[in-house]
Amino acid sequence: MKIDVAQMSSRLASDNTISDYDFWRALKTINNELYRIERLHLPIPMKMIYAREILKTARRKRRPGRA
Repeated sequence: MKIDVAQMSSRLASDNTISDYDFWRALKTINNELYRIERLHLPIPMKMIYAREILKTARRKRRPGRA
């Protein structure tokens, strides 16, 4: 399965039903989970890495001067 980060992040950035807080909260949740996984020396799921990058990129696209 190929994940198109640019396309998915553009869709999320243009979705007005998702607030800036929703982006922040989702990123915080993913980062906390990645930290927990790392501390337990477990394998990091690639889907989580992609999800984090998609959210970070979408947030940057929505607020180019702030992120």
